[in-house]
Amino acid sequence: MRLIREFEEHCLEKALTGTIVGGIHPYIGQEAVAVGVSAHLRTDDVITSTHRGHGHVLAKGADPKRALAELYGASTGLNRGRGGSMHAADVGLGIYGANGIVGAGAPIAVGAAWAARRAGHDDRVAVAFFGDGALSQGVVLEAFNMAALWSLPVLFVCENNGYATSLPVDRGLAGDPVRRAAGFGLTAAAVDGMDVEAVAEAAGRAVAACRAGAGPHFLECATYRFHGHHTVEHLMGTKYRDDDEVAGARARDPLTRQRARLAPEAADAVDAEIAALIAEAEAFASSSPGSDPRDALDYLYAGTVPARPGA
Repeated sequence: MRLIREFEEHCLEKALTGTIVGGIHPYIGQEAVAVGVSAHLRTDDVITSTHRGHGHVLAKGADPKRALAELYGASTGLNRGRGGSMHAADVGLGIYGANGIVGAGAPIAVGAAWAARRAGHDDRVAVAFFGDGALSQGVVLEAFNMAALWSLPVLFVCENNGYATSLPVDRGLAGDPVRRAAGFGLTAAAVDGMDVEAVAEAAGRAVAACRAGAGPHFLECATYRFHGHHTVEHLMGTKYRDDDEVAGARARDPLTRQRARLAPEAADAVDAEIAALIAEAEAFASSSPGSDPRDALDYLYAGTVPARPGA
């Protein structure tokens, strides 16, 4: 969680000063969800992420140096600078990509789970992260339906941070998320997404059940983003949340709560280690060469991708 927080705060600064072009969707405040879930995942398990996806990517094990280089548009990035903030992936680590389309990762995760079963990997789990704004996206509901019909090992994780961009969840979602998922036959539960231990406990049960063949699960994690939907809100001065509401959420900061469970010297050691990692990542990313425009079409069309051996 400290890695994600420091990475995101670093990226926030770089986005506001223009080093990261186009801005980012900060994950600050939601770290407990990515970490609590990913604690139970193997390298060969799959995740699909969102436009607010840096936390998921780091929690699954991506190299912070290459992740930052990707946001800088550098050729040393996770995807050679082609993915940027909203499309980072590392297939070798089971990170099948962040996605700028709301809810689009859900059917990809279902497809990954189905493909794993076809290949004989019955205990491989796919996790789809998405926000509360995706709960009314048709493709998410279709993914629920298909996963339940085929009893696939998919864990759907809804990061309910209370807002779909600026729309409060109670004005944009009818009914209850858990009951909505349960209506499709998913085993569904809600958890405090600001407490990493609570998330880890609930996710551990869900992942183990998926591995054991108990079908798809749904976890609603009640969380909160401390900053705006996108860094452009800092520049425009956009405000749609009450100051007291934000302060109340910050009082439940998942990092503060978890630090209180550690010995002070252990927490200080973590902080020092992460500070060094971020400094190393910045040195790597800022000194990396940018992407060459002459290679822009590489890896874009099927004809430019070498055939796999034996294909």
